[in-house]
Amino acid sequence: MTNIEIQLEEKKYVRIIEEYLDYILPPSDLGQAVLIDAMRYSLLSPGKRIRGILLLEFCRISGGDTANALPFAGAVEMIHAYSLIHDDLPAMDNDDLRRGLPTCHRKFDEATAILAGDALLALAFEMIGNLTPPELAGRCCKELAIAAGACRLVGGQMDDVQRVKNRGDAEETIRMMEHVHHRKTGALMRVSLKLGGMIAGAAEQQLIALDEFGKHFGLAFQITDDLLDVLGEEAMVGKRLNKDVDMNKWSYPHFLGIEGAKQAVEQSVGDAEKALTIFQEDSLPLQALRYWMKQLPNRVK
Repeated sequence: MTNIEIQLEEKKYVRIIEEYLDYILPPSDLGQAVLIDAMRYSLLSPGKRIRGILLLEFCRISGGDTANALPFAGAVEMIHAYSLIHDDLPAMDNDDLRRGLPTCHRKFDEATAILAGDALLALAFEMIGNLTPPELAGRCCKELAIAAGACRLVGGQMDDVQRVKNRGDAEETIRMMEHVHHRKTGALMRVSLKLGGMIAGAAEQQLIALDEFGKHFGLAFQITDDLLDVLGEEAMVGKRLNKDVDMNKWSYPHFLGIEGAKQAVEQSVGDAEKALTIFQEDSLPLQALRYWMKQLPNRVK
């Protein structure tokens, strides 16, 4: 498989998801123009659409139709965008840049950003609630609500707000960081995979494999993000760097060192790779995902 094939496959999925999101979002001339402009600004800003891609691809390789999965991929991307808007707020990470653009509260104002995030969260569930069959829509709504709630995404955000540099036992602190990241970063990735399998009617063994993959992939993604905060370039990363140090937050490079954090990424990528062995090898998008996943360590070399 060539790099060009991989890039084309990834861009195809991104284009499909973004065209759907553009279609499903209400136009600003229907009223509440500023609010809808803020929703569109944050949701449609350039992004990798990793969660939506995971949902669509694992629906497909589990035997499902990606056309049926597209609204669920859109809902996951809306919830992700809402979480980023709120993460960037002054009371939380206080970021000025997101995906290379001013954050929502900088582009508009803080109140508009809060409400735009709230509206995207509500729209995600409204969109799924309108789908048929209602039994599947209800099950998927429940899974999304759990993933986005106090025990997963929001709980991870709360722990992230409260975490400060721990001067005690490093191993215990790393276990606590993993617990935060499995929820804050991993929850939406894992539910994306699970929804893709559920929509396709995947077997229980496949759903277990998807969850295992999501756990390790999400951790590799987060450790890479920690490394990029130290080693990356702002233009490439698309957000302010060194903020973990500035805010006195825990990070993998702080406790493991740069080389130790890189090794942790490679370990998590290897564990995620093992979980995929249950699926067919001839899937071009799955090969693209494997290739992209293996590039995570290379991004911080």
